[in-house]
Amino acid sequence: MTPAEAQGRAQLGGAVAMSVFWFVGLGSLGLFFPYFTLYLRENAGLAGWQIGVIMATAPLVALLAQPFWGALADRSGSRARVLGLLCLGAALGYASLAIGTGFASLLALTAMLSFFSTPMIPTAVSVTFAITNHLGPHAFGLCRVWGTLGFGVAVIVFPFALDLLEAGADVVAHAGGPSEPLLRLMFPATGAVVLVAAVIALALPRADALAVRAERGDWKSLLAHAPYVRLLVVGLLGYLLLQGPMALFPVFVRAHGGSLDTVSQLWLLMLALEVPLIALSGASLRRIGARGLLAIGLVAGGVRWIVCGFFPESAWVVPVQALHGVTVAGLVIGGPLYVEAVVPEALRSTGQNVLAMVGVSLGGLLSNLGAGILLDLAGPDAPYQVGGIGALLVAAWLWWFLPKPSRAATS
Repeated sequence: MTPAEAQGRAQLGGAVAMSVFWFVGLGSLGLFFPYFTLYLRENAGLAGWQIGVIMATAPLVALLAQPFWGALADRSGSRARVLGLLCLGAALGYASLAIGTGFASLLALTAMLSFFSTPMIPTAVSVTFAITNHLGPHAFGLCRVWGTLGFGVAVIVFPFALDLLEAGADVVAHAGGPSEPLLRLMFPATGAVVLVAAVIALALPRADALAVRAERGDWKSLLAHAPYVRLLVVGLLGYLLLQGPMALFPVFVRAHGGSLDTVSQLWLLMLALEVPLIALSGASLRRIGARGLLAIGLVAGGVRWIVCGFFPESAWVVPVQALHGVTVAGLVIGGPLYVEAVVPEALRSTGQNVLAMVGVSLGGLLSNLGAGILLDLAGPDAPYQVGGIGALLVAAWLWWFLPKPSRAATS
């Protein structure tokens, strides 16, 4: 076997390993994210503002955690090991939420979890780009799509498994009590799955692209690079308008007569378009570019929330959830693809984590707080009305504001 063949086989093996990582890593979120606010509302009995504060804790902690872990990964050149360490910490954090008994304890435990969980996905994105860089334009999407599949499997399996456990334990819901009395079990289950992701990350094959090191002060070149800075503004506004309503979606469903099974079924519909769109993101990038993906994602998110917010009882509410996949392909894939096109290889982890810090974290922080306040003051439809209108306005402005990607230079 020639050295080139050996290198190609190692790259392919790394891509397969990252596909499994995404399946397990995002599968863990399928056990947790769709139901966490429902748990806080019904099982923990928290008020809307308390839910907003807890959901805002993760992005608040991430404002420090994401740039810290991103810089550590780039400066050390040990991106895969850093990813494994993040997964280990997140596994412990998810499992520990089971011991939370009230607002204060759940707030503290969520903060501990967030220090490790919030940098996990952007760091995984940077590791995936490094591993798949020479495998063609479709390679990243084909790896990342396994995360969506894992999320979908978890969304299907968890409510079914929970019903079986409650039936076996002879546990039934009572009037005035939580609709799913054993929903707390999602915490240790999520922790166990993330632990598997940690093992996969620590076992990733060595690759030269994963070991590229940044020099001290290189990160400053990103903040002086106009395309990257403008992307941060777009990310901030996009998540500000779309994230809070997404976090409160289980509460919205329950307010309009749905159940945990309804949430699960709607999530499956949300994922229906996400799988092919992410898998084909390489082709989409060639045709419309990262800016086009971002604009389409914002339009899809805006239309979805407008229908939910202004027509919550209409027949369109169910099918419009399929636009979730378009939003994910636009923002969650388009943003990182734009970063990959503008940041130097040595700053991959920093670039992805800072984008996540400004968009998912700062934007999510403000969005979750605002959505929680709107929930208490104006009812469950208000966050969707505000978010939908705002997302469409940002989409109309984006094409003029965000330039074509060009790579930043380092010192």
